[in-house]
Amino acid sequence: MSILTGGRTTPPTMPTEIFGSLWALVRDLAAGAGAPAEYVGVSILAVAASLIGAKRAVRPFATASWQEPCILWVAPVGDPSSNKSPAIDAATAPLKGMEQELAEQFKNGLIGWQTNAERAKAERTEWQAQVKQATKDGVATPSMPDAAVDPDEPQRPRLMVQDGTPEAVMDILSGNPNGVLHLRDELAGWLMSFERYSPGGREFWLEAFGGRHFTVDRKSNRAGPTFIQFNGVTVLGGIQPEKLSECLLKAADDGLVARFLWAWPDPIRYQRPSALANASILERAYRRLLGLQPNRGHDDSVSAIVLMLSDKAALIFEEWIRDNDAAIKEAAGLYKGFLGKLRGLVLRLSLVAELIAWAAGDGPEPTTISPETLVAVLSFIDDYAKPSALRVFGDAALPMSERNAATLGRHILKTAAKRINLRDIRRSSGIATLKVAADVDAAAEALAEAGWLRPAPTRLGDRPGQATKDYLVNPAVHGGANV
Repeated sequence: MSILTGGRTTPPTMPTEIFGSLWALVRDLAAGAGAPAEYVGVSILAVAASLIGAKRAVRPFATASWQEPCILWVAPVGDPSSNKSPAIDAATAPLKGMEQELAEQFKNGLIGWQTNAERAKAERTEWQAQVKQATKDGVATPSMPDAAVDPDEPQRPRLMVQDGTPEAVMDILSGNPNGVLHLRDELAGWLMSFERYSPGGREFWLEAFGGRHFTVDRKSNRAGPTFIQFNGVTVLGGIQPEKLSECLLKAADDGLVARFLWAWPDPIRYQRPSALANASILERAYRRLLGLQPNRGHDDSVSAIVLMLSDKAALIFEEWIRDNDAAIKEAAGLYKGFLGKLRGLVLRLSLVAELIAWAAGDGPEPTTISPETLVAVLSFIDDYAKPSALRVFGDAALPMSERNAATLGRHILKTAAKRINLRDIRRSSGIATLKVAADVDAAAEALAEAGWLRPAPTRLGDRPGQATKDYLVNPAVHGGANV
């Protein structure tokens, strides 16, 4: 019966300490969505990171120039029936009202810009008349007054972007210096679209994980280059297991998939929630994170306030780095790249966890990362993030015949079939990955080798021709005696 897992490893149990006092709410929100709590938990981490954005950064040691921005890429994995989307919706729902409020404030402020724009237009018309008269009189040309210069059009504040091309996201980032959350219902579409609109799309997204300055030069942009103060995009989106191989293995290993925090729990049986989750607790925490202010210089420039690891936390982190480096030497493939990115992920998650705990409470804003927070994050990384990545990368590398055999096996159990016909499977099972005859044949052969099926071909009448591809299902599959 182990063939039903398709060779997949057992999902790990997620430690909850990283969520602090919010864990009870995470559990309640997940119950309301009919989804595993892991989906809601990692989605909240992503939303929190996007709201902190460019306002805070983290540095491990006072003697190091290395620091990490507050950017996370999070990918819940599961079948369409696992309720990934409702879980993500539960974690992101407060953002919609918050963004609407920002839009209303922007609309009110737009009146002032329109007034200044009309004033500039009038001033420029007057100046142009003066230039024309000066030319006629043969006198010096007057300089254009500052009031005649068109004011920069403000951009609407954005907290979320959905299905944005690199060019559109660049434009949004230029007017939203704190970065944005790129929310995708289906991550596979995003991963496979990088070169669809223009060359260099994949490179842009790799840059957007680093949160550095970014200058966009376009020949069509007559106003000059577009400058992005903080090229930081937190990504959150679900993906189906069947898409993993296509998305992860067909592209060059440039470290993009290693940047993701993966969450792939088993689906749960739906139960009616005992109470409605108090989502206002989550909205309050989000609003506190949104209200964080950056460091402002004398010239009104802004930069991130950097949180350091406390002395004790720094010692713990240094020891963990040595252990992780040893693990990297023993690893291979995509998992090796994932381990190599974990130093930065640990720091980013530590910053998010520290500020989430503050936002959910009433105390003063933290100025360092505590050892308790770091230990909770390291437990999350070692006991959950690493096994989840192994589960994802291992499944992506599985032969298609094994994955299809698991799918066909689950179909047999669901329909309590005692006999199957491969032609009927292709035509009426509704399984998207079992539409091609060769794929169905390979899946049936794998199930036959595992003892699930026994060939039972038939031929209509006495006419010659190819026999039907019928198989008898072993009664043991349905709990009967093995044959």
